[in-house]
Amino acid sequence: MSFEAGEAVIDEIVASCDGDIRGALMALLMVNERLEDELQRLYAAAREGKTLH
Repeated sequence: MSFEAGEAVIDEIVASCDGDIRGALMALLMVNERLEDELQRLYAAAREGKTLH
C-alpha cells in the first residue's frame, strides 16, 4: 500500500467515526483482535490437518 493510499484509508476510517480519532483507533483495535482470533483458529486447524470452508 502506498503512503497516499494509506492516508486515504485513514481518512476514511476517521470519517466513518464522525472524526473521532479515539473511536477510530478503538474500532481498529477491535477489528485487529477479531482478525488475530481468526488467525489463531486457522493455525490450530492447520496443525490438526482440518480443511476450512
